[in-house]
Amino acid sequence: MTITPRAIGRPMSRIDGPDKVRGLARYAFEHPVEAPLYLYPVQSTIATGRITAIDTVAACAEPGVVAVLTHDNAPRLDRVESGEHVILQSDRVAFRGQFIGAVLAQTPETARYAAGLVRFTYDAGQPDLDLRVDRDDFTVPAQVLPQFPMNTTQGDVDTALATAAVTLDATYTTPMVHHNPMEPHSTVAHWTDNRLTLYVSSQGVYRVKQVVMALFALEADQVRVISRHVGGGFGSKVLPRADVVLAVMAARMLPGRPVKFALTRQQMFAQVGYRSPTIQRVRLGADGAGRLVAIEHGSVEQTSRVVEFAEHATRMTQSVYAAPHRRSSQRLAALDVPTPSIMRAPGETPGMWALESAMDEMAIACGLDPIEFRILNEPSVHPTTGLPFSSRNLVECLREGARRFGWEGRDPTPGSRREAGWLVGTGVAASTYGVLSFPGSVARIRLGSDARYAVEIAAADIGTGAWTALTQIAADALGVGVDRIDLAIGDTVLPMATGAGGSTGITCWGSTIVAAADQFRRTLADQYGGQVPPDGLEVEAAMPVNPHVGKFAMDSFGAQFAEVRVHPETGEVRVTRLLGVFAVGKVINAKTGRSQLVGGMTMGLSMALHEHSVLDHRFGHVVNQDLAQYHVASNADVGSVEAYWVDEHDPYVNPMGSKGMGEIGIVGTAAAVGNAVFHATGVRVRDLPLTLDKLLGRL
Repeated sequence: MTITPRAIGRPMSRIDGPDKVRGLARYAFEHPVEAPLYLYPVQSTIATGRITAIDTVAACAEPGVVAVLTHDNAPRLDRVESGEHVILQSDRVAFRGQFIGAVLAQTPETARYAAGLVRFTYDAGQPDLDLRVDRDDFTVPAQVLPQFPMNTTQGDVDTALATAAVTLDATYTTPMVHHNPMEPHSTVAHWTDNRLTLYVSSQGVYRVKQVVMALFALEADQVRVISRHVGGGFGSKVLPRADVVLAVMAARMLPGRPVKFALTRQQMFAQVGYRSPTIQRVRLGADGAGRLVAIEHGSVEQTSRVVEFAEHATRMTQSVYAAPHRRSSQRLAALDVPTPSIMRAPGETPGMWALESAMDEMAIACGLDPIEFRILNEPSVHPTTGLPFSSRNLVECLREGARRFGWEGRDPTPGSRREAGWLVGTGVAASTYGVLSFPGSVARIRLGSDARYAVEIAAADIGTGAWTALTQIAADALGVGVDRIDLAIGDTVLPMATGAGGSTGITCWGSTIVAAADQFRRTLADQYGGQVPPDGLEVEAAMPVNPHVGKFAMDSFGAQFAEVRVHPETGEVRVTRLLGVFAVGKVINAKTGRSQLVGGMTMGLSMALHEHSVLDHRFGHVVNQDLAQYHVASNADVGSVEAYWVDEHDPYVNPMGSKGMGEIGIVGTAAAVGNAVFHATGVRVRDLPLTLDKLLGRL
């Protein structure tokens, strides 16, 4: 009897890797269509107000221009779920950079030139662009998920803080930071025979289909969305944006002519979302032994006037550390700005910058090692709900990380270590991210006469390795080798799948594939006596309900360590080493999983050192809206990045025992770097990024 080796856990190379290396993997804009038209948008140059006049004469007269769209001639939208999609429907301007027109031409160069010839006259208002804690118009955002209330209170926080032996009251800020995936948002839209085909760079083709159906009053069989390869998303492509709506509008006006539309890097700064700036106040109280008696964490953020989005920066504070008295709060200010949106580990990323910086400060105030202080305040059950954890190995991550990093023997005195003229410091931070899942996915498995299994589900691979990991899951679920699996994803002709986001992809799609494999075996045994019929066998199954949800708190955990060097004369910060250890359940693919953790930590490094979108408060636009001025981390910014994980068995999260690896790598990294900067210099920086101007004059 031949035993098929298990595929899950192996460091398998990407199935789609060879095609990507050879340039054969087609991204949205690259799909060939016959005689395409190219779209270039016209964007508002005011932040609020109304359009009073439009002059399209010069643009329409330009050779090669086929059409000019404005709110005067654009198709009317039907059922609008998000105000972000309401473009070219009225003379109203809600933010700087809003789409207010578009030019369609036979070449992209002509479209871009002609777009510059369209003239708009405005009645401009005075924009409100300032996020300040002294505003009197804050609102509490709507709760998105039932397990994450926006405001929470337990016990008597004020009394506990007033009587605590050691207290901390500090404010931490994070700036506006923007999405910059390598592949810009792109769409090819083609109307033929009253049917619409869309090639879109998307994290979820069915979500795009549902939105387009609603906006343009279409039936399900009229819309097909294809997105087989995506060059990065990080949350910006979870929801269809205004660029998709604009491309569909243009294609509907000119049926039979495909329309190609790719955002420029500059346009992305107004169109695809960003992480809201935050102002966070953390108050901690501890007894004489260093045990926390009270935690308070409040955050204020911004949203747009067209649709509400909250960066829920306090939700993880409800679960990380034990304290009998606790309070968290979220407040939003609606401003004349584009809408913020999902960005890798939304909420946890800025929230843990504040909380883990505060925990470092508090450990020092209590005279305790930062790792031991965290372990001392480890909860036995979820501090807010009282539920047991399905698995919780934060302490093991801290211990193993300390061993690998060489934490033992560290002199805690700030500024005590110098090497070759640089101040050297080390820092640590914990990280966490919830195990989420969303219902709705369906998988189809078909065994043909060639003894190969076709596994079909409209999942998305945004560059993270889903093609490969899902093939591994399918192979193990069916008890065959990966070479007998033909996986199809990224197309709405395939069974429904939820989008890639919140580290839910493998949880939802993998669980669904496992359910379909179980159904396949039952059908084969019950209806065919275990013998495959001559014409093959096909089954479908939906994602099963997890019976353990609501009985356990389900979270991933990790610990990040950083070593930094700070030049005492220039304030320059260099990160010589990053190391992370994580508890993320069963790792499906050791190779792509490690890549996810390293990528997340690199993004956290970029957040710590560089990223800051500078808003011009006179006009409402981001002035550093390209990669020449909006700096992101490169190889030169870090000496080494190491990612490890502990063995963790969790039978409650899903059939594979996996927890997701896409978000958690970024969560604690910036705080680890900031804590290391303090250890190196004795200067506490509470405002990201950690640029030299915040250190010069204080060293």
